[in-house]
Amino acid sequence: MRFIRRRWLIVLIVALALIGGGVYLYCGLHMPRPAARAATAKAARYHCPMHPTYVSDQPGDCPICGMKLVPIEREQEAERQPAAGNVAEAGPMVAGQAAIYLTPEKQQLIGVHSEPVARAALTKTIRIVGQVTADETAVSRVYTKVGGWVEKLYVNFTGTQVRKGQPLLSIYSPELVTTQEEYLLALRAQKRLKDSSFSEVAHSGDSLLAATRRRLELWDVPESEIRRIEQAGRPIKSITLYAPTGGFVMEKSVLEGQKVEPSTALMVVADLSEVWVQAEFYEQDAPLVRVGDGAEVTVNSYPERRWRGTIDYIYPSVDPQTRTLRARLRFRNHGVMLKPGMYANVTIEKALGYRLTVPEEAVLDSGTRQIVFLDRGDGHFEPREVKVGQRVDGRREILSGLEEGELVVTSGNFLIDSESRLKAALRGMEGMPGMPERKEGAPIPGALSGARPS
Repeated sequence: MRFIRRRWLIVLIVALALIGGGVYLYCGLHMPRPAARAATAKAARYHCPMHPTYVSDQPGDCPICGMKLVPIEREQEAERQPAAGNVAEAGPMVAGQAAIYLTPEKQQLIGVHSEPVARAALTKTIRIVGQVTADETAVSRVYTKVGGWVEKLYVNFTGTQVRKGQPLLSIYSPELVTTQEEYLLALRAQKRLKDSSFSEVAHSGDSLLAATRRRLELWDVPESEIRRIEQAGRPIKSITLYAPTGGFVMEKSVLEGQKVEPSTALMVVADLSEVWVQAEFYEQDAPLVRVGDGAEVTVNSYPERRWRGTIDYIYPSVDPQTRTLRARLRFRNHGVMLKPGMYANVTIEKALGYRLTVPEEAVLDSGTRQIVFLDRGDGHFEPREVKVGQRVDGRREILSGLEEGELVVTSGNFLIDSESRLKAALRGMEGMPGMPERKEGAPIPGALSGARPS
């Protein structure tokens, strides 16, 4: 009996020893060490990387976006420790913005992508619309300088192609007939008086003939017609008007038998071997468009054809309605394929040389200033104000504010900008008297949580 009691006592002691050892081993494996307990106590508050205004005492998921909460101290410590090697390179601070730190999870969530600042050969292509017009220096208007009636029309319709010196119409003018008769009388008198022994008499005959001939010339009677009058010895009933230049009759405003006066425009003849294209371009392109620059034009009628010409003139004023300037371009018009009134697509290419550029998406333009975000590495992003120039093929010229090789954010920078502004605003409100304390977990109105400002 005593032996049985001793055996049960030994079993009980062994069982208690096993239970105590198990408890000790479990606590050693699962209970935090002093350093871990200190870190846990230090990181007792958590917030959402996407919505930093949401704060919680417990880890878990953000109720707004579902993202894992991270310890506040860890992210704030990373913000206080800038990326190695970048401290000396930090540029001037931007008013209303703050440098920020983003965890890798947050960068992946908002799709942050960065590209280096690089030099590139830029060619600015300016595409504008113009209209084909006749060369004003090659347009002639046909007038008569004496009143009369149209006796004969040699050109009967608008659009007729004529040669220089080709007859256009003939006009019967009683006043012109009278002057011809006076010229014939003066011609006969000059022949009779030229052999007079009195020089004054001979000179008077020459003067009378010259005065009458001069009157015919002032009425645009050509030399050929005057010789014909002299040969016929009698007045010619009608005077013929000839084409002053080769080209096309663009306007015809007379009919046979119509009475005309010196103020009546009879016809308009235009030489279309060269034409103008009147085009308008925006005033921001004014520094690039210069007289003498080459240009290319196409028209819808002949999409496969291209005409090369030059900028002939830039008009000195800006249209107040469209805010555009007008340029005149000159083109050779072989075969008269470019016709006045046609709409033309004009392309002007201007080589700008090698310029410092960034992707266009990297620049946030508020209208008064332009901001980019530099990727300093290790999740640190810094706002930088820059001056920009031309916009060419998806890239933006940088005039100042950046150096070649620096990394700029090209994707996700709108959200980075929002968080940078929010951080700067929160810092500005710290310590202000009269500011109500915010409860933990309560988002600030208008913050990145999506709440709208009241």
